[in-house]
Amino acid sequence: MQQRLDIGGVIGRVWRIYVDQAAVLMPAAAAVFVVTGIVAALLASSATLLGLLAAEILVIVAGMLFTGMVVELVSDIQDGRRDSSPGQLLRAAAPVLGQLIFVGFVASIAIVIGLVLLVVPGLILVTIWAVFVPVIVIERLPGLGALGRSRELVRGNGWQVFAVLLVLFVGVGLVSGLIEGAANSAGTGVGIVVRVVLGVLTAPFGALAAAVLYFDLRGAGTAPASEASSRATTPPGPGAGL
Repeated sequence: MQQRLDIGGVIGRVWRIYVDQAAVLMPAAAAVFVVTGIVAALLASSATLLGLLAAEILVIVAGMLFTGMVVELVSDIQDGRRDSSPGQLLRAAAPVLGQLIFVGFVASIAIVIGLVLLVVPGLILVTIWAVFVPVIVIERLPGLGALGRSRELVRGNGWQVFAVLLVLFVGVGLVSGLIEGAANSAGTGVGIVVRVVLGVLTAPFGALAAAVLYFDLRGAGTAPASEASSRATTPPGPGAGL
């Protein structure tokens, strides 16, 4: 029988890893998001359709790369210690970057369509596809199989996964909004600097949530795809379909 996620436990682990691994997370986030953020802002400032599209593509690419790096970090500390540097995490995530970008684009388009049409379908997709990046990084599923695998992992814990994402989104959004509002009142230049710094400081939360959720969901009763395929010829035991 699949266990239920502990919402508070997941959020607590996200915060502890954020604090404990700040020396790795902050440089990695800065390396990925400072330059790409500036370039994306310049592209978006052109106010052309091509510029806006290029800016969105760059944001998605940066997000997929960083989340892949964070998944490698969380995987690395499952044994209780961290063995990888930011550079090693980048090299570890690089082989699946193309797959991350491809699936990330497909998922982003579907989620945006769902949000624009009726909102709820978009939120459902955000929830059931919450761990597709860890699936790609850890299990190396080809094509769009990572989306189906993510749905399989989330099944039975949809409300818990949604609650984790909602709490982190609202919490980070409120704190960022208050700080950014105060900074904007001090001047445009200060506001820009603060937005860049906030982007670096807050970027790890979403990536950590995906990674922690993946390992918790996998441990709650759904084996990795590689293990599942190796057992495909074994007769299911009692309760295997639950």
